[in-house]
Amino acid sequence: MSTSLNGMRVAILVTDGFEQIELTSPKAALEKEGATTIIASDQKGQVQGFHHDKKADHFLVEQIFDNIDPNDFDAVLLPGGVQNSDTIRLNQPAQRFVQAMQKQHKPIAVICHGAWLLVSAGLVKGRTLTSWPSLQDDIRNAGGEWVDQQVVTNDNWISSRKPDDLPAFNKAVIKAISDYKQQSVRGTEDENAVGLAAG
Repeated sequence: MSTSLNGMRVAILVTDGFEQIELTSPKAALEKEGATTIIASDQKGQVQGFHHDKKADHFLVEQIFDNIDPNDFDAVLLPGGVQNSDTIRLNQPAQRFVQAMQKQHKPIAVICHGAWLLVSAGLVKGRTLTSWPSLQDDIRNAGGEWVDQQVVTNDNWISSRKPDDLPAFNKAVIKAISDYKQQSVRGTEDENAVGLAAG
């Protein structure tokens, strides 16, 4: 296991009907690098994954949207899946969570239909991202620029289109969180230096 993301905590926001591989693949890649991942949903218990339109596995919900604190996390991952994404985009606590993560300029990783939450949270205006192609009108209508690329990194956002993009997506997400960690460390060191100088 690599230690490049040790100490980093990543929230994974899903509801029933998420595309399973879009959770499990990034989750495994992040944990391999030392990150801690937490699955959050709209209710306690378990959440249902899908393989396209067929039910797959259940996953334990570790936190619920009503109680999740953005200050406890360094990044957020938004898997796709039509049912999941159509439900989560209307969830006010989920919207508030991604709004807070954006306000704190933390990495936001989104794939496939997951971008619907960012559209509904009012965060897409002025951003360049990709998604499942059927979302391109939603993204453009919300003031974003949609591009058809395997992975797009736009400031603190990392986006991809579909499960086939996961190898490139995972690599880009790991880099973004690693860069964020290094910036955070440098920021803390600078604050300490200022404090010592003032003292």
